[in-house]
Amino acid sequence: MKSLLTKSNCTHSATNVWFSENTIHVALDDGREISIPLEFYPRLARATKEQREKYDLIGLGTAIHWSEIDEDLSVEGIILGVPAKR
Repeated sequence: MKSLLTKSNCTHSATNVWFSENTIHVALDDGREISIPLEFYPRLARATKEQREKYDLIGLGTAIHWSEIDEDLSVEGIILGVPAKR
């Protein structure tokens, strides 16, 4: 049985973000760790290692912001697997 994750029941927040060679990893407040290919987020894929590491958790961890590359990701979008608009 499939369940639908909607905005009204997505209340998780990020607690940590880190990168491997081609992947972004996000730790959630419920203990899960989500890994997403960087190709989902072209700005992050093109960014330097130093730029990727300069992020802020905003909205009590409901979003991640990289000011140097003008990128924002919502935790909801990450959980749903929504790639960045190209």
